[in-house]
Amino acid sequence: MNDYLQLGLIILFSVMELLILCGVLFFYLRLRNSERLLNTLQGNQQDLLNRIEMNARLEKEIVATFAQRQAELRNLDEKLEQRAQTLRRLLEQAEGITRSPQFLRELILNGQRKGLSARQIARNAGLSVDEVELILSQNS
Repeated sequence: MNDYLQLGLIILFSVMELLILCGVLFFYLRLRNSERLLNTLQGNQQDLLNRIEMNARLEKEIVATFAQRQAELRNLDEKLEQRAQTLRRLLEQAEGITRSPQFLRELILNGQRKGLSARQIARNAGLSVDEVELILSQNS
């Protein structure tokens, strides 16, 4: 009976050793799988950091370009305003010249030389027919 007991204990310990070996193998495989997953996550994290860095760089470039364009637009606006003032001044001078009595007199006399009637001259000059006839009579 002692031999059977020893044989049974040996078999029992061998089965337990096999179970422990299977458990160690199972944990080793899980550890390898976890390590692979951790490496993948670290790689993805590095990719994400690279993308964030690139996006930050692009954002800085966009902000710099925006500021530069704003400055250019302000400069163009100032130039446009200066030109508008120059054109207003020229327009006022031109209106002053066209409304001067000497200019109107020359305009009426040129119309008469071209053979236009007093009515046509008045319409072209923006005057009344009486004003045109008065200037024509003064010239005669």
